Amino acid sequence: METLRLGTLREWGEGWIKKDWAPAPELLNSDGSLFGGYIAALADQALAFAAMTMVPPDAAFRTINLHVNFIRVGRAHPLWIEARVVATTQRLLTVRADFRRDDGTLIAEASAQQLVAPFGARAESGQ
Repeated sequence: METLRLGTLREWGEGWIKKDWAPAPELLNSDGSLFGGYIAALADQALAFAAMTMVPPDAAFRTINLHVNFIRVGRAHPLWIEARVVATTQRLLTVRADFRRDDGTLIAEASAQQLVAPFGARAESGQ
């Protein structure tokens, strides 16, 4: 988290998180836009944190898919990021997140699924 400068949470509760994030100038592309892969990294972090609030203490989870929909070009402006768990089963959590500029404009949406398994269980891929 330190190397990627993803930051920490502002607040959280069961099934949701909120965070504020501002890009450092050196993280921007030469035209001043925010690299989309960076938004994806922020999404994976925020979605995982929201899932973490719902995972039992004797279990672990892994992101098994991640989708990011870019609505507007991100620039050097602060972002409000909110993520929430929208569906749960015994083994799967579905989470969604919104990325908004400080004026409320939506710049990206993300969703993911998290596979939940007891500690020590082998992954579906056999690894």
